Order: sequence, then C-alpha cells, then structure tokens
Amino acid sequence: MYSQGTKGLSRIKSRIRELIAWADREICMEPDEFAHHVGWTVTRTGFGSRRYRDPRFDQLRLPRRVHEEVT
Repeated sequence: MYSQGTKGLSRIKSRIRELIAWADREICMEPDEFAHHVGWTVTRTGFGSRRYRDPRFDQLRLPRRVHEEVT
C-alpha cells in the first residue's frame, strides 16, 4: 500500500508532466497549425521541437534514363 507521501509525489509529477506538455503545445501551436493547413505531417521530436514534412516529397520520381542509340 502507498503512503500519502508517495501519492502526493505522484500527483506532483503528473501535474509537472501536464504543464510541460501544455507549454510544448503552446510553443509550437502556430507552426503546427500552418503545417496541418498545408497538408504536412508533423512529428514531435522533443520539447519545443518538431519535424515537418511535405508528403509530396515521397511522390517524387527519379528521371528515367534516356537510352541513346549509337548509330
């Protein structure tokens, strides 16, 4: 069974995690909204950092090689 001290510490840790998550969302809100608006994917990579990617890059193709005939 847990003591009141452990429960209180657990609640404090939980609250701190919530505040950190809230701050992270607030810091990155505008760039994230822009990215979603233009259709990019957003990957959270850490506190206050994101990786934005345009999925159209996956659709790019390498140019076909032109086979030249030697005459």
